[in-house]
This record gives sequence, structure tokens and C-alpha cells, in this order.
Amino acid sequence: MPLVSIVIPTYNRAWILEEAIESVLAQTCRDFELIVVDDGSTDDTGDILARYPGIIVVKQENKGVSAARNAGVSIASGKYLAFLDSDDLWLPKKLEKQIRFFRENPSTLICQTEEIWIRKGVRVNPGKRHVKPSGMIFERSLELCLVSPSAVMMSRKLFDETGGFDENLPACEDYDLWLRITHKHPVHLIREALVIKRGGHEDQLSRSRGLDRYRIMSLIKIIESGALTKDQHESAVRALRRKCQIYANGCEKRGRIEEATHFYGLAEKYA
Repeated sequence: MPLVSIVIPTYNRAWILEEAIESVLAQTCRDFELIVVDDGSTDDTGDILARYPGIIVVKQENKGVSAARNAGVSIASGKYLAFLDSDDLWLPKKLEKQIRFFRENPSTLICQTEEIWIRKGVRVNPGKRHVKPSGMIFERSLELCLVSPSAVMMSRKLFDETGGFDENLPACEDYDLWLRITHKHPVHLIREALVIKRGGHEDQLSRSRGLDRYRIMSLIKIIESGALTKDQHESAVRALRRKCQIYANGCEKRGRIEEATHFYGLAEKYA
């Protein structure tokens, strides 16, 4: 059995997928299995994957990134899970250094690394609000996603206990999972950039409009779960009300009055 199972979900990314795969195969740690989930691609993804007989390929109808990641995990056999988005890259010692961190900190269930950000081929520096904290980060994670799937390694046990990615969310599925993890567990940070996070292309999910409505759905789920402490509950409600107000204002400006009324109502419901 491999120590780490790596899951790459991909959909019509033949133009960049090979680079992601090669960055995994170049890892100094060799104790892993690589699972690539082809989420119904209609481009040359199949031809790319056929060049790598040593990897595990799962093909499915297009169901979205959450279902793709969950499908990969369902056949994974490693003690730890690591995810890599098909437009990102790992530096060669990424797995080695995270495994070392787990061995040196045996109570750890999840950790992530720093990243190098590339936008449209140009390196950029994250803003202050995107600086990654370490430890109990639930309150800070309410405003925006501070954990990157490509930078994470977690125990398989934690993933299973938390319930995996919500397949009803077409986007912000990582934000949702991290809320369910961070209210209970610390997320440790290795303060070394071991991931290259690339963005700015047209098919990037984080470029989709109206992402806050999915974050609102996630906040309602965690608030109504009954799992939060009193302070966490109050923080989550404040974040929910802010996001509802902002999203409703945007709907109102665009003439979507019925939608605006719904989200104004949600803000009042959780007052």
C-alpha cells in the first residue's frame, strides 16, 4: 500500500494536464499512487493519460470537481491524501516535506504549504487578506478560502470522517470542506512555497460569477449543523449576514429583485 494517494481531477485540460502529472512523477518521495479522474473530458485528455501506464485513471461522466475528487478518493489506498488541481504544479520536494512534517508531528491530521502564484504567466504576490495562517483558522476562513487543495495533505481518516467534498456545490466546494474541518482541527502551515498555483485562464472555476452564493450555502450548512461552539456560531452568523447583504446588493443593482429579496431575507433570518 502506498503512503500517499494523490488525486488529480481534470476536465478538458489536455493543454496543461501533462505538466501537472510530470510534477508529481518528479517528486523526490516515491511512496505514492497517482489517480487521475477524467470528469467527462471531450478534448485530448484521454490521449495524454494513455502515455502514462503507471497511473490509475478513472473515467466518468461530467459531474463536477467535487464528484471527481470524491471518486478518486473512493479507490485510494494511501494513509494520506493529497490533491492537485490540473492547472497547478508541485515542486519536487512537496510530498517529502509534508510527510516529514507528519512524522515529526504525529498528532497532525492536515497541513498545507505556501504557494507561488502565477497569473497569466506572470508571478504575483498574494494580498494581505490571502496570507495563510496556521493552527485554528476557522474564524479567518469564514471570509475567504485560505486553504488550497493543491497545497494540502491530510489523513484519509479525517477526510472520511468529515464527509468529503459536497457534490451539490459546483464551486467553493473547498471552502465548504475547510469550514467543516477547521471548526474542529488545526490546519498547520509549512512556511515554504512548494506549489505553483496558476490562474487567469478562462476555464478557472474561481473566475465564475456569483461565487458568494455557494459560500452562503456552506455557511448555512455549518451554522445549522449544531457542531459549532457558541463563539464560532456567532462568527459564522456575522459572516453569513455580511455575505447575504453584499450578494443581495449586487442582485438589486442588476435588476434581479426576487433574488435580492431572498438573500436580504436570509440575512434577517439569521439576525
